[in-house]
Amino acid sequence: MPIHAAPTIVIVDDDADVISMVSDYLREKGMKVLSSATGRGLLRFVDARTPDLILLDLVLGSEDGLQVLRELRERSDVPVIIASGQRKEEIDRIKGLDLGADDYVTKPLGLQELVARINAVLRRQESDYGRRRRVGVTYRFGGWKLRSKTRELHNPRGEEVRLTNVEHALLVAFLDKPQIPLAREHLLLSTRLHEDIFDRSIDVQILRLRKKLELDASSPSMILTQRGRGYVFALPVERDGGVAP
Repeated sequence: MPIHAAPTIVIVDDDADVISMVSDYLREKGMKVLSSATGRGLLRFVDARTPDLILLDLVLGSEDGLQVLRELRERSDVPVIIASGQRKEEIDRIKGLDLGADDYVTKPLGLQELVARINAVLRRQESDYGRRRRVGVTYRFGGWKLRSKTRELHNPRGEEVRLTNVEHALLVAFLDKPQIPLAREHLLLSTRLHEDIFDRSIDVQILRLRKKLELDASSPSMILTQRGRGYVFALPVERDGGVAP
C-alpha cells in the first residue's frame, strides 16, 4: 500500500466510546476506519478482506485479545498495534510482540501518539524489508531454506518450521548480513520492535529463534554471541531473487 493512499484501519474494542473517539480522530487524519466489538468479528472480517492495519485491544470482554492475535496470525500478516491497560502491561506487551504484533500503545490512548505509531508501522511496511518480502527472496543456509514472501522456513529434512513475525524479521536481518556482527540496536530496528522496548528483549527473541534453528540452543553454531558487539550469523547464505540489501 503506498503510504500516500488512505489506509484502512480496523479498531477492535468492546468500548463504544473508545471506538467513537478514535474513529473520529483517525478519519480527521484522512484514514478509513472500520470497527468490531469482538475478536470473532475481526477474524470473520479478515477472512473476507485485508485492512492496512488493526488496532487490537487486549481485553475484549470475555475474549482474550492475545488469543485473538494468535488466531489472526494464523490467517494474516496484516500489521497489528495492540492496546493494553496498566494491569500486567509489560507482560501483555511482550507476549503480544512475541505473537507477531508490530507495536503497542497503552490506555488511556493518546491520539496524537497513536497516529504517529500507525504512520510509523505503515512506513515500515514500505521499507526495504517489506519490499523484499513482496518481491520474494529465497535464502539458503546450512541445508535450510526460507522463502521471505511466504515466511515458509524448511529445515534440512524438508519439514516446515513455523516462525512468528518477529522471529521471521530477525532471521531475515541475519540472512541479509551473514558473518557480520550486528548490534542489538540494528536488530531491534529490523524486527520492528518499538525503540522503548528494553534491549534485553532481543536476547529473548534470539534464544527463541535458536531453539527453532539449532540442534542445541545452549551451544549454538548458527547465531553466535559476540561480547560487546552483538550477534553474528555464522553460516554463509545464498540468495535467490529480490533486491540487494
